[in-house]
Amino acid sequence: MQNIHPTAIISPQAHIAQDVEIGPFCIVEPKAVVGNGCILRPHVTIRTNTVLGDRNYINQGAILGGDPQDRKYSGEETFLEIGDDNFIGEFVTIHRATGAGNKTIVGNRNYIMAFVHMGHNGTITDDCTITNNVAIAGHVTIEEKATIGGMVGVHQFVRIGKMAMVGGMSRIARDVPPFMIVEGVEQTVYDINAIGLRRIGIKPDERMALHKACKLIFKSKLALSNAIEIVQREVPQTEEVKYLIAFMERLYQGKNGRGDQR
Repeated sequence: MQNIHPTAIISPQAHIAQDVEIGPFCIVEPKAVVGNGCILRPHVTIRTNTVLGDRNYINQGAILGGDPQDRKYSGEETFLEIGDDNFIGEFVTIHRATGAGNKTIVGNRNYIMAFVHMGHNGTITDDCTITNNVAIAGHVTIEEKATIGGMVGVHQFVRIGKMAMVGGMSRIARDVPPFMIVEGVEQTVYDINAIGLRRIGIKPDERMALHKACKLIFKSKLALSNAIEIVQREVPQTEEVKYLIAFMERLYQGKNGRGDQR
């Protein structure tokens, strides 16, 4: 059954599932959807055209589905879609998209800590961990199982590859390669995310292949095209190595080190 605090303000045009908990002073606007098993702690705001899937925990003061901070936005109808089983921490802000009919998307099982900001038209896929005070600009994509340390700034149109780990207080202005540890203002690639890869069952020989690819692409000072040719010729072509190569080729075709910016 619903457990809605009497001070909460719920629009009659919102859709609220039956087994939700909505705390004091929450606001749920028209055309918002709150799915089964969601918990909204005090002072949470769910803006119009925001869809929450099932079993999401939204902590105090979060504002989901706010207007995009984009000078081009002129009031057109846009959306925020959030999947299932996410933790969203205190005072997180996630904005709707800009451009009629467009969406900002958060997938499933993400852990988004306090004071994170996610800008318009972005995508957080599944199983990501985003630590306190991370600022994510518009049109950013964060692939599966990525981890972002505290107080990181992410430039618009950046793509953070799956299983990547970004160190705290880094400045991310270019795409972050999958499976790698990246840190600092210069966005230095240090090595593969060996512990994370081991935890998800990547075998030692597959990790070694990624390590060899990492050394050739990021440490050898070869041109990217030449490094990729050597990796394809000399390194075992595991699924992870092939994914890394495809990611880097896409990055190379974009602008300013960002494959999604064309």
